Formats: sequence, C-alpha cells, structure tokens
Amino acid sequence: MAEVTLRDVALASGCSIATVSRVLAGTRPVGAETARTVRAAAERLGYRPNQVARALRSRSTGTVGLVLPQITNPFFPSLVRELEHALHAEGRAVLLADCDDDPVTEAARINVFLGRQVDALLLIPVDERRSREAVAAAAARVPLVLLDRGCGPGVADSVAVDNAAGMALVLGHLAATGRRRPCFVGAAGTASAAVERRAAYEAGAAALDPEAPGRIALGDFSVEWGRAAVDRLWPSRPDALICANDLIAAGALQRLRQLGAEVPGEVAVTGFDDIPLAGLADPALTTVRQPVGELAAEAARLLSRGPAGAEPGPRHTVRLAPQLVVRASSASAGPPGASGAPNAPELRSGAYRGVSTQNS
Repeated sequence: MAEVTLRDVALASGCSIATVSRVLAGTRPVGAETARTVRAAAERLGYRPNQVARALRSRSTGTVGLVLPQITNPFFPSLVRELEHALHAEGRAVLLADCDDDPVTEAARINVFLGRQVDALLLIPVDERRSREAVAAAAARVPLVLLDRGCGPGVADSVAVDNAAGMALVLGHLAATGRRRPCFVGAAGTASAAVERRAAYEAGAAALDPEAPGRIALGDFSVEWGRAAVDRLWPSRPDALICANDLIAAGALQRLRQLGAEVPGEVAVTGFDDIPLAGLADPALTTVRQPVGELAAEAARLLSRGPAGAEPGPRHTVRLAPQLVVRASSASAGPPGASGAPNAPELRSGAYRGVSTQNS
C-alpha cells in the first residue's frame, strides 16, 4: 500500500499542503473547523507522519539515549519506567542501553547513541572517576543529565537522592531502637552512591558506638555479597547490619535465616532504595525510599534547559529528599530509650529539593 502523504490529506480535506502541515505539526494556530476537517481527513486516510523526514527537516530526532550500569538491578527498571513516561509526555522516545557495569562498554554505548543523532543523553554512570572522560565529552555535544550517581563537580547536570540524609534517617532510627553495634555492608569502588552512603555512615555511626565507623565490609551491590558479608561479620555479633542497597540486605536476611539468627531480635537489617523486593522479604525490610517519580521529572526538566549544540552554562546539581520506610526487620531491641538510646530525630518524607549551581 502506497504511503499516504501530506498532499493526499490536502486533497481530501480541501486545504493547502501548508495548512495541513501546520495542523498536524501543531506549529501555528489554525481555525478550529479547519483543524477538525484536516484531522478527520488524515484519520480517514490512515496518515502517519514520516519521522525520518521530520528529523531531517528539524535536525531533531525526538529521541533520548539512556545508558544504565546494569538493567538486572531492580531499582533501575522502575526508574526507566518513570523516565519513559516523563519524556513521552514531551513527545520524546527513549533508547535504552545496558553497559554491564563496564566503563569501556559505557563509553561505546554513549558513542553509538551520539552516532544515531540522539537529541540528549541520560546516564547512570558506572564509576565516578572512570566514567568521567566519556561523560564530559558527550556533555559538550548534547544536553546530558546524570541520574542517581555523579561524575564529580562541573561535568554535567545531575539529579539524585540525598544519600547522606537517607543514611542519617537510618542511623537515627537504629539509635532510637537501642542498637549499639552496627556494621555497614556496602560496595567497593568509586560509584558516587556507594561512596556517599559509606561516608555518611562513617560520619554518623560514632553516635551509636565510637568504634562503629570502622565496622565496614565492602563488596558489590548484589544479593550474593549480602550473603557472603554475613558469613564474614556474624561471628562478631553486630546488632544491626546497615546495607547500602536492598539487594545486599535481601542476601543478608536470607543468610541470617539460614544461620538461625533472629531478625530483628538479635540483629536489625536495613536497606536502601525500596525496590519491590523490600516489602516482600521475610521479615519485611526497613529501607530508604528514593523518590523515583521526582528523579525522572527533574531529569526531564534539566534536559529541556537548553537546545542541543548550545554553549553549556553552569551545571546544576539537584538532590531530592529520601523517606525512611520502617518495616519489621528493624523493630526495637528493647524498651524505647533502653541502653541510654537518644531520642530519634523526626522521620518524615521531605518534599524539599536542594539545588546547587556550579560553574563548569
């Protein structure tokens, strides 16, 4: 079947090609009756716009490239879903690439997207340092926003949860429930989320125990590491395992159950992200919820700040408030205030948005 063209719609509606183009592209106001006539003719003929031709005319493909470290991490699909919804509302399509936690593959995926003439890029960088060169080069060519993780100041616009605030909520909660021998189970490397959560634990854990900042075990963001960490740490009998994400926490819960440890009677377990698995764990996992919808909306807003090819301005860094979700895995170790536990800070989901502007 031959492709229906603007000329065909013009003949069927009795309008000029220019008028038909204005109606279907929505570029200029047209009378309501004329617009209805044109759209009715287009629908009757089955007209579909030629996106390739439109891209050639406008020098815009209407696409955004999204590069993820590893799609198997359950936190990322929920973020992808919200991003797709936010960008679709602006008439943009999302192209997705997985780099399997490899900075070399990540750089290659970025170059593929640039070769396909995407209008913009969204990126969750694999590593703060090793991803920086490829990210900076791409940010000089198209609008680029970093999500969840950063690449250092001045490289690109970024939006993420306030990891330090999230960890402070966890520590305050554990202090209020009488925990005094916490351990942090996190991820090695220099991914900014891993570094920020570990640093926040080190900065705040001394309020529970002067030796707590030194009780740290580092592996990766996986269930397998959570299980292995328990084997390493349980002989010293910590009374709380503060995990850097929910996957680590899920593995820790599983191994503790296999060892016959009582959660939360002997040891509390907390996570970070609030993936669907957190509420299904046994016991259900206390965790820090990331505002995924807000992350996506802010990323879309930052992408629309400037057109492709424009001179880059000051870089914007947005930090969103986390929410502590208290579940059964961290119930009180004793009566409130036992062992001299300090009063807990007020735990609430914040609606604030912290924004700092840095010159690039």
